Amino acid sequence: MTYVLDTNAVSALMKAESRLVEKLRAANRGDVLIPQPVIAEIAYGIERLPHSKRRKRLQDRFDLLCMELARAVWTDAVSERFGVVKAALERNGRRIEDFDAAIAAHALVEDATLVTANVADMTRVPGLTIVDWASPQS
Repeated sequence: MTYVLDTNAVSALMKAESRLVEKLRAANRGDVLIPQPVIAEIAYGIERLPHSKRRKRLQDRFDLLCMELARAVWTDAVSERFGVVKAALERNGRRIEDFDAAIAAHALVEDATLVTANVADMTRVPGLTIVDWASPQS
């Protein structure tokens, strides 16, 4: 099974949240992908922090995750799927943030399960399979 990590999942891994760390350890690393929009969101979040030990620790953990996990690359197919997802959500009056739609598009193109704690928004995306690794039920 292939997994695409949402921003909140990567953030939880950077904070070493035990449930997510256990799930990542149990998964085949080659089947766990970080999409480009997540890299952008995490980079922005770190950049906003003042220079401190905390910022350095988060940057180091992010760098380690990026070295360990492959990318879900933003291809033309992802861009086209993003358009389909965004238009469908707008037609139904159920929009989500553009980066969330882009992350969902990555998961759909990869035929992957999206790992997210943002279940309420992501269940709006037609055809998207999601799992919340932070949930005891997952």
